[in-house]
Amino acid sequence: MNHFKFSALAVLLPLGFSAAMAQANPLTVGASVIYSQSPYKSGQDRYYPFPIINYDGDSFYLHSLQAGYYLWKDPQDQLSLTVLGSAQNFDPDDTSDNQLKSLDKRHMTMMGGLAYRHVADWGIIRTVLAADMLDNSDGYIWDLAWLYRFQFGQFSLTPGIGALYSSENQNDYYYGVSKSESRRSGLSSYDADDSWNPYLELTAAWAINQQWNATFSGRYTRLGSEVKDSPMVDNDSQVTIWTGISYTF
Repeated sequence: MNHFKFSALAVLLPLGFSAAMAQANPLTVGASVIYSQSPYKSGQDRYYPFPIINYDGDSFYLHSLQAGYYLWKDPQDQLSLTVLGSAQNFDPDDTSDNQLKSLDKRHMTMMGGLAYRHVADWGIIRTVLAADMLDNSDGYIWDLAWLYRFQFGQFSLTPGIGALYSSENQNDYYYGVSKSESRRSGLSSYDADDSWNPYLELTAAWAINQQWNATFSGRYTRLGSEVKDSPMVDNDSQVTIWTGISYTF
């Protein structure tokens, strides 16, 4: 099985999908497959299995890659301290580009911060502000999205629009090229600044019966100029797809 090697902007996608599946019932388990397109030159796109584990209690929650403790929770508003696994990384062994093979690894990390969700008749506001906790990038991200859910009996459709902000340190760690790397690889040195990466997402869910649910989600992201101008990158957009089936106890 391939190692967990998301491309850099896919970090919040599985988290959003898992949270969308967490209903009033407290425990949901299942299996899923994630496809993640790599933004790096000659990088490998990834397909891999991933477990679904969702628990939503009065005080804390677990949404697969994300866990949190509620500071405030009612049907309209949920504010929590959150910890999430960020699978952003770059491994020079995963590219066929000879210049990129000379670069250093960029490691996965863990991020912590605040998550907020507001539910109203006009839609859902979802936001996460989180910073690197392991001194890898020393950066932070801010994800902000608006979603609207359509319900058709046992089938629901939730389109959304949002943007992922990445700080200067976050972008420079994953997309910058240091002077020493430039000398080794022949690439131009590059210092990345902060960026906004807008995206569109869509989640379709089917309640097969009271226990079983099937979900399909996708996100299309336009990479900010500070990302796509990196000599490590040859795409101006990124697609991530997630599909899964789960059982709620």
